[in-house]
Amino acid sequence: IFFRVDCFRSCFGAFSSSQDLAAPMVLLPDCLIRCPKRPKDCITDSPSSLSNATTFSDTDWKLIDKIRATSPSNRCLKYFTKAYYESLSLIEQAQIRRCVISGIENPDSEIGCYFMRPTDHETFGPFFDKVILDYFQASASSIHMSDWDVSHVGMLDLTNLGLPELSMRMRVSRNLATFNLPGLMDREERIRLEKALLPVFDHIKAKFGGVVYSLSPDLGPGVTNTNLINGATYSALVEAHVMFQDMEANPYLRSAGISANWPYGRGCWQSDDKECIIWFGEEDHLRIMIMKRSTCLNEVFTKLKYLLDMVEAIEGIAFAKSNKYGFLASCPSNLGTGMRASVHLKVPNLTADGLGRQVKAVCKPLGLSVRGVGGEGTPIG
Repeated sequence: IFFRVDCFRSCFGAFSSSQDLAAPMVLLPDCLIRCPKRPKDCITDSPSSLSNATTFSDTDWKLIDKIRATSPSNRCLKYFTKAYYESLSLIEQAQIRRCVISGIENPDSEIGCYFMRPTDHETFGPFFDKVILDYFQASASSIHMSDWDVSHVGMLDLTNLGLPELSMRMRVSRNLATFNLPGLMDREERIRLEKALLPVFDHIKAKFGGVVYSLSPDLGPGVTNTNLINGATYSALVEAHVMFQDMEANPYLRSAGISANWPYGRGCWQSDDKECIIWFGEEDHLRIMIMKRSTCLNEVFTKLKYLLDMVEAIEGIAFAKSNKYGFLASCPSNLGTGMRASVHLKVPNLTADGLGRQVKAVCKPLGLSVRGVGGEGTPIG
């Protein structure tokens, strides 16, 4: 059984990127990917029905109170109160409903809320600040810091642990400041985002080559998508961990509206050497990543920084960012640097139960998360 070791910190407050790399890493099992097969005409357009309601009913508030009492780890409902909701304007009430609906429909959420606009962290600061500070165990005076200088960390070489060359991946989440975040985007805006990214891919292809793989059936009425791939290619990319899985299968993203309009505006670019990958249209506008076999995390980190700098330097690219929280993501847990580092390991004894209870028990005291190799929601072991 293969496991994925994930080192993930959003680098909020006292954390910095160099501290992240020096920290222990998270163990994650490597599991067989099941490639979803959806009919071509199965296009999803509607977010949660509850999110489309004009207001929360008395029944809804009773449900919220019940979830708050029975699911204390649900930070969204821990801090989302009727008093705060009623203090907002009617327009703001409609907006924040979209932000919190996933936590209501998925009581087991640890965060339970998503940003819908790059300004939501300010508009709904009295709510989101509490969620963020609770999650990161930070103080109200904390300010995000990013430090990409790892010269003082030394070589993070797995051979020092007696490990061979392993599959590694590092990624950062980024969103463009000029678009709504994925939970609020409609089909037209998702297509506009994809079209806006095509010149970006052309620019980086001059250095890395590569191919854009798109899932959008078209780029608007009568506009052919020349990057469209077929189902077989998509399945192969998912199995190779190059492309993300059908987002409609994720109940948290579905409730938040993030998976709506699937598969429009979704896809990825991969370099000729297969090591550089940029997802577009998943939980965030962009997931910029490096995936390669190595024994040294520094190699992957350095290449990721190079690719990220190249994208960020392109004219017209402006990432959504907060002076306090750093780079903004759909999920508050990804705020800051939004970086995750992963390594695949074989640790069969820790996942013999098929649920990953033992590996979670080992990782939890270290502040590390456990996920399947296919990402959040995939089987462990």
